Amino acid sequence: MNVGLEEDDAELYDRVQEQNLLRQYDLMTNCIEIGLKQGPTAIDKYMLWSLNAVAVANISAFGGRFREEPIYVGDHHPPHFREVRDWMDRFISTIHENWYIWTPTELAAYGLWRLNWIHPFIEGNGRTARATCYYLLCVRNGSLLPGRKILPERIRENRDGYEKALKAADDAWEAGDLDFSEMEDYLAGLVSAQLDDEGLPYQGQ
Repeated sequence: MNVGLEEDDAELYDRVQEQNLLRQYDLMTNCIEIGLKQGPTAIDKYMLWSLNAVAVANISAFGGRFREEPIYVGDHHPPHFREVRDWMDRFISTIHENWYIWTPTELAAYGLWRLNWIHPFIEGNGRTARATCYYLLCVRNGSLLPGRKILPERIRENRDGYEKALKAADDAWEAGDLDFSEMEDYLAGLVSAQLDDEGLPYQGQ
């Protein structure tokens, strides 16, 4: 496993990352197709493990499993690793319980924020959260959304709004509120741009 690849060969590391991302998008599309057939219960920890494992193949030795060590992300301190499994159970349960209550954008916004907040993996949390976000949006909407540049790519290219929305939801949670409305507004704009992008199918990067 090429765990030190980033330091040894940055160009190769970037290429591996990009190829992993393409493979993750293919897997995500398969997951969406399954979810459209099976409904809300199709999302579970096994699907999330698979999306993460593909995203960090040949980069991290611990892809596809929940972290068992501390991790820090800027000013955000994710839950202790002993609490990760419980938080992930709560995360999936919340999605199932609110599947027909929240709108597609609300579900996607919750998924994107909450996975980043929990940070359940050693590596590839953002990539897994963005793929999960798009999965929730499409499956809850009832179709694989058209557009040449899909939502996860648009989020990568619009990081300022992304990070601002994450912080707003974090601050609300710290204050005792569940409020990811800023993330929902942010995603709604990106989804609208995707659908306006000539309505053509996703063509890869």
